[in-house]
Amino acid sequence: MSIKENLQAVRNRIIAAAERAGRDPKEIKLVAVIKNVSLGKVFEALEDGVSDIGENRIQEAESRYEDIRKRFPQITYHMVGHLQRNKVRQALDMFDIIQSVDSERLAREISERAKRKVPILIEVKTSEEATKYGVPPESAVELLKIVSNFDNISVQGLMTIAPLVDNPEKTRPYFAKLKKLGEEIKNLNLPNVEMRFFSMGMTDDFEIAIEEGSNMVRIGRAIFKGE
Repeated sequence: MSIKENLQAVRNRIIAAAERAGRDPKEIKLVAVIKNVSLGKVFEALEDGVSDIGENRIQEAESRYEDIRKRFPQITYHMVGHLQRNKVRQALDMFDIIQSVDSERLAREISERAKRKVPILIEVKTSEEATKYGVPPESAVELLKIVSNFDNISVQGLMTIAPLVDNPEKTRPYFAKLKKLGEEIKNLNLPNVEMRFFSMGMTDDFEIAIEEGSNMVRIGRAIFKGE
């Protein structure tokens, strides 16, 4: 199947999942994750109407950012992978939103280096997997109370990565946990904190995530399979 056909299949699945949950499919933002994807395939997706793309690695993003931005200046560029503090300057030069902020130190580094108000998501570790990044759910509120006072940070929501499981249904509790946490945070009315986005769900589990309240899905393999 072509990139165009893959995208249409993904969009149809997003619509079906949203309708099952009684939600408007237009609420769901698709972020096409382009890790290890050739520039030609990225352009194919952008030409087919993709408006948001996600990168996992600073080095890979640097190698093609200018080519992508020159041709598609209106796209929204997301940093979705783990961000080290020593790469913050490079990230700020490229990305419109950083989805993977998981510590006070990283948030502070972003705020101090930024020359603008930077939209971020707080990455929450909802699973027990040792390889996953993120702030533990029980520490998220405390982190947000601190980060909300940083001058150049605007918290736009939460992000999580569910564990690898043999059945996507098993991811449901992790997504439900993030949504519940977001509702609790929303009720605190913290300055510079909005719960606009719940970024959860990838190729193997995005339909479950949508049913549990996701309004931003990060999909790579289902779009670019064969790369």
